[in-house]
Amino acid sequence: MSEPVQMSKPVPSQPSQPPQPAEPGARADVIHDIGYRHYDGPRLGRAYAARSLFVLSLRGSFGLGRSVKSKILPMALLAVMCVPALIIVAVVVYLKRDTFPSSVTYPHYLSLMQFVIAVFVAAQAPVALSRDLRFMTLPLYFSRPLTSRDYVQSKFAAMFSAIFLLTALPMLIFWIGSLLASMPFVQNLEYFGYGLVAAALYALLYTGLSLAIAATTSRRGFGVAAIIALFLISEAVAGIIWAVLDNNGHASTAGWALVISPNSLIQASVDWLFGLTDGSSDFGVPSSLGGVVFLVEIALIAAATFGLMVRRYRKI
Repeated sequence: MSEPVQMSKPVPSQPSQPPQPAEPGARADVIHDIGYRHYDGPRLGRAYAARSLFVLSLRGSFGLGRSVKSKILPMALLAVMCVPALIIVAVVVYLKRDTFPSSVTYPHYLSLMQFVIAVFVAAQAPVALSRDLRFMTLPLYFSRPLTSRDYVQSKFAAMFSAIFLLTALPMLIFWIGSLLASMPFVQNLEYFGYGLVAAALYALLYTGLSLAIAATTSRRGFGVAAIIALFLISEAVAGIIWAVLDNNGHASTAGWALVISPNSLIQASVDWLFGLTDGSSDFGVPSSLGGVVFLVEIALIAAATFGLMVRRYRKI
């Protein structure tokens, strides 16, 4: 910083006269050189801003780049998703079985662990959106080339990727276990693909529903409670309606009750799409038409929730 330079005030009406000295006790004007220079480097634009927001949000879903306290829950849930799969693989390899148990392999494993997925989504979706609403950081985002649609796309893609990683990693563990146990390669590769499709459907549907709820409130606690209530209550209601219809001789229509629950909707759709069954019940789509309807419903819910979020952030 340069030395301060004292300047006197010129008299506009008499420019030819020498400057008059400042009155005693008056504050002298000071010019500070703060070294400011106009930025003349490259401007990376909207794509770079959206990509940066995506990476930041994805890392934040697992607590990366945040405090240790923020890492505990997502990392613990990731471990809970993977440890049972590792145990199953270890037992299968030790017993030298040529197949996995039908009720816990690939897509069915995700259905068994749906509560863990729901807790992860309920905990992390408000982190992605509610904090921005609460701390009023959206004007800062939108002061950049980033648009409201870019913001929604980045957050949606980040949450989708986080849930997909959470659900696809156990599928990878099962497939690697099948190689270690010398199981039929082609068959397990097919089932690995089925598991990845199920993981993608979970990520798509759960992302849309959870972010649509999180976008409505700036209170993280309200968002967490509303999201977990949606998944748990819908699962219970769908199961009760299905059981009542099935026990009263309406088995052909009981399957339509599954459209209420996101988890049952995905499980039934994957089983119908790939001809899978858990061997324990006929808890599935009511017909081939029902299978198409179930898949269309997943796509419509994802598209509708995305559209609602875009509309919501255009008004902010």
